[in-house]
Amino acid sequence: MISSHLSEETLDSQDLWKGQFLNLRKDKVKLANGKETYREYVLHPGAVMILPILENGDIVMVRQHRYPLHQDFIELPAGKFEKGENWQATGERELLEETGYVAQSWEKLATFYPCIGYSNEKIIFTCAKELCLVQPNPPKDNELLDVITLPLQESLHMIQTGSISDTKTVSGLLWLATFSLASSSIA
Repeated sequence: MISSHLSEETLDSQDLWKGQFLNLRKDKVKLANGKETYREYVLHPGAVMILPILENGDIVMVRQHRYPLHQDFIELPAGKFEKGENWQATGERELLEETGYVAQSWEKLATFYPCIGYSNEKIIFTCAKELCLVQPNPPKDNELLDVITLPLQESLHMIQTGSISDTKTVSGLLWLATFSLASSSIA
């Protein structure tokens, strides 16, 4: 929804930097009040985050090092769209690549925008059930991961203590707890 008294018209757009994954853009815009200003923002291809739920209700997660913060994080599996993929194809690929699991049941839950002040990134939250481990130690070319499973209640406690602090993961686990996507064995 766009309110006309808040809208901004793009007058000019230039790429400041193009990377393999992200691009930085600077736009000259005209505000609804007639004034002109600039907007700098990151272009992101979008991503899918997966809530993989095992039959016993445990959640499949990964622990990985995140270079910008020089810290290890516990996260739900996720990854960016590759050219031509829809949300389910991206989810299936990322779940297998990161955890070694495939899912028979997929559900699209919601779309979130984590960085609205400086990026067009969107993350589609999905739920994957009826999991089968087909590749116990998936090979990684450019990322190292530990695959872990946690009961929902333990992961919620880890949010409370700060042991899980990745925004998409916190949002996904709270979504799961709030909207009862997990089996009754963890409710």
